Amino acid sequence: MSYAFGVEIDLPFAAALEKLQADLHAEKLGVVSDINVAAILKNKLGEEIGEYRILGACAPMLAKRVIDSQPVAGTLLPCNVVVRQLSESRTAIDFMDPVTVLALADDDAANAVAEEARGILMRVVERLKG
Repeated sequence: MSYAFGVEIDLPFAAALEKLQADLHAEKLGVVSDINVAAILKNKLGEEIGEYRILGACAPMLAKRVIDSQPVAGTLLPCNVVVRQLSESRTAIDFMDPVTVLALADDDAANAVAEEARGILMRVVERLKG
């Protein structure tokens, strides 16, 4: 069972990150966290890995349904999105599969939300391809 799906696009990292955020917003998803992994690794380890960010994407109404049904399932939220530089002009965007992750909650309501969230994220993938 795969835990992620994604797309590679022909945009430099900064432009891809901007497009991703706009496409998430178009699907009513907000970015609630932004971890600059590349900066952390450079600062803490002196390692250069190229641009690499982890965004926490959230649809508050979906998150509320999961938390109402299974409060501890909040540990499985938000949906992580990895944006990583492949070259100066190409970027990979990988999405955590909410169906795989929320299956850990073993809860029908969480599973329904996961299916809905996956559909939303798949629409974002299609927007990124277009």
